[in-house]
Amino acid sequence: MFPTVREVLDLVPMRHGAPRLVAGSAGLDRPVRWVHIAEVPDIATLLGGGELVLTTGIGLPADDAGLREFIGTLADVGASGLVVELGRRYLTGVPRVMAAAAERRGLPLVELRRGTPFVRITEAVHGLIVDAQLTELRATEEIHQRFTDLSVEGAEPAEVLRQAAELAGCPMVLENLSRQVLAYDPAGENAELLLDGWEQNSRQIRPAGRTAYDPGSGWLVTTVGARGQDWGRLLLRWPVAESTPPTRLTILIERAASTLALGRLIRRDAEGLERQIHRTLLTALIDHSRPVDEVALRAKALGVVLDRRHLVGVVVRHRGDEPAADAGPGADADPEAGPARLRDLAEAVGQAVRDAKLTALTSAVDDHAVGALLALPDEAAEEKALAAFATALRRVRLDAAPSRPPASRTVVAAGSGVGSLREARRSLVEARQIAEAARRDPRDLLCYRLPHVGLAGLLHLLRDEPRLQTFVERELGPLLTYDAQHPREQLLGTLRAYLEQGRNKSAGAAAAHLSRPAFYERLARIGRILDADLDSVDRCLSLHVALLALDAIRTP
Repeated sequence: MFPTVREVLDLVPMRHGAPRLVAGSAGLDRPVRWVHIAEVPDIATLLGGGELVLTTGIGLPADDAGLREFIGTLADVGASGLVVELGRRYLTGVPRVMAAAAERRGLPLVELRRGTPFVRITEAVHGLIVDAQLTELRATEEIHQRFTDLSVEGAEPAEVLRQAAELAGCPMVLENLSRQVLAYDPAGENAELLLDGWEQNSRQIRPAGRTAYDPGSGWLVTTVGARGQDWGRLLLRWPVAESTPPTRLTILIERAASTLALGRLIRRDAEGLERQIHRTLLTALIDHSRPVDEVALRAKALGVVLDRRHLVGVVVRHRGDEPAADAGPGADADPEAGPARLRDLAEAVGQAVRDAKLTALTSAVDDHAVGALLALPDEAAEEKALAAFATALRRVRLDAAPSRPPASRTVVAAGSGVGSLREARRSLVEARQIAEAARRDPRDLLCYRLPHVGLAGLLHLLRDEPRLQTFVERELGPLLTYDAQHPREQLLGTLRAYLEQGRNKSAGAAAAHLSRPAFYERLARIGRILDADLDSVDRCLSLHVALLALDAIRTP
């Protein structure tokens, strides 16, 4: 905002005095905050730093020690420089001792070899300062207006950074607390060089305070967050290593950070409310708790048109039985892990719907699964839409957790498409049943449909049928009772390993992690408990069906 000593020396009134730099060229880029005229040696006590001192020298000390002290006090207080008009005290030049002291302290020392009214110099410099302040004020007003508009528009982070970098003329980076880049704008510079080794470089940027400049790295940094929850940092690279960024840029980066934080809150709160409405409507379709016409009307108000659309129910859930099967070691010990994991999955499903450019109601449908009712223009778009959604979901989950194994840890299941909202419940319920039946399927299908789950799917559809439950008890009841009385043995697992390995005893023993003699002995005991010949194909088929039915009945 302030002119430098170099710029002041180039002003017309200053050039009229035929200035000559005697010492302190290293300080020519110091800002001049004010111009002060002084003819007394103890002027330093009246200065606050940043002043360019004008003098004729008539009041300066006559001895060398006094001159050194005078220069030292100016340098200590942070004066921008000293201008001495020749002709009154010093005729041909300033004393060498004064020049040497100024050079040593890096204080610009200038001789005016022609007389010039000091008032013209002060007027010119102060005019520059006032103009710069007005320019800074206008820039600040533009910053406030620009970011107010961005906040009202709910601009995405990339757009906020683009406009911030445009106003600043400097590269900007938004990172999370793990030093991962969320968005950036190189402001015309090489993006690869800007982001090369970012995490390592970012951890070395440690400014003091929420908004501060780190001179060692050249980055101006501010914390991004709201409601006491910080979630990232916004960084602006200042290219002038010798000076701190102007106040305008501090205001800019703080306003940009506020806009980012506000945008995140608005999106999160709006999405939370929208998701609640989505859940209400999906639950109403499944439970028949609201008239179908009301559901259609409220969905249309959300921008999801369900009338005269081809509707497909989709359910997404995690594989396996554990509530935190892919949340990492120890995650199941955290009572919050399950709900948090379900929220993450619901967010991923919503993002996948948007990425695939589909229209749908999406929400958690129970404690383990997230449902979506896709509204498609016609039946011909069904397969393409399901493939696009499932692919987008995998990409979203991979981006959120790059360390997750390549094999999908979720099941995407779709029910049969229907032509009216009144039939949507059938598609959603079928999708949930397919998802439950496919949880233990070893294949990694993009999307499961009813033909993919075969017998397991049929049994899951019939899991509430009393005759199926009676069949399970008749086939496996004695073994279940034995396991309940002998919890250490768990012979049901041994039987499962034997049947899943196609009655191959060696493979079954390996799958059960038992030696072959121990495995054979357990099979013999199972045969006695069930009064069954485990070498009989028909008997083993019946037992295998009973096991699949038991899994379907036990599914939460």
